Amino acid sequence: MKKLQQTFEKYGIKVDDFQKNQFEKYFSMLIETNKVMNLTAITDENEVLIKHFLDSALPEKFIPDSASVVDVGSGAGFPAIPLKIVRPDLKMTMVDSLNKRVSFLEDVISSLKLAETHAIHSRAEDFCKNHRESFDVAVARAVASLNTLVEYLLPLVKVGGIALIYKSARLEEELACAQKAIKVLGGKVEDIKSFVLEGEIDRKILIICKIAHTPPSYPRGQNKPKTHPIS
Repeated sequence: MKKLQQTFEKYGIKVDDFQKNQFEKYFSMLIETNKVMNLTAITDENEVLIKHFLDSALPEKFIPDSASVVDVGSGAGFPAIPLKIVRPDLKMTMVDSLNKRVSFLEDVISSLKLAETHAIHSRAEDFCKNHRESFDVAVARAVASLNTLVEYLLPLVKVGGIALIYKSARLEEELACAQKAIKVLGGKVEDIKSFVLEGEIDRKILIICKIAHTPPSYPRGQNKPKTHPIS
């Protein structure tokens, strides 16, 4: 990945040689494992660099120093692994419902020697039972509609913490449908950060502050955040 450092630099993210090697090792593991397990449809080196690595790392500047971060629906490790590589101070927890993906994430954690990083096999609503309001930051990327996502994320965030949600140009449309859910769950929209990635890909990062405790009845079980989102 010859362009990695200069590409990240354009967006104000510094990557040293050690971190570059971590990204290269991660890329190799991703492509090799993808041959036997469906982790990503994107396999071209430059596309992975832009659409997965850079995209995942974009909001690192909005995360406080040494924050505890939970990535819900981590999949192949996006955004958690790139965030952890560029911000080794973060305490990172990845939650995914598929055991095979969690095993892959554990291999990545071990190979890249990522300290204070854990992969947990669990559904988000089950994980929340023992980790309610435990994290400074919750993140999610390409997981579900916004009014569903906030029900999985905000119950995990401490009052005073934030949720960072990766969305496309259609964010405003989703936000209009999610205002009630955000309020009910104790959140308040703080900001929307917009980026244009190489290839003219629009990316928006929604920042929601946790200003009040989430009622204990959330998140609901039985897949209700998806089938019957708060509206």
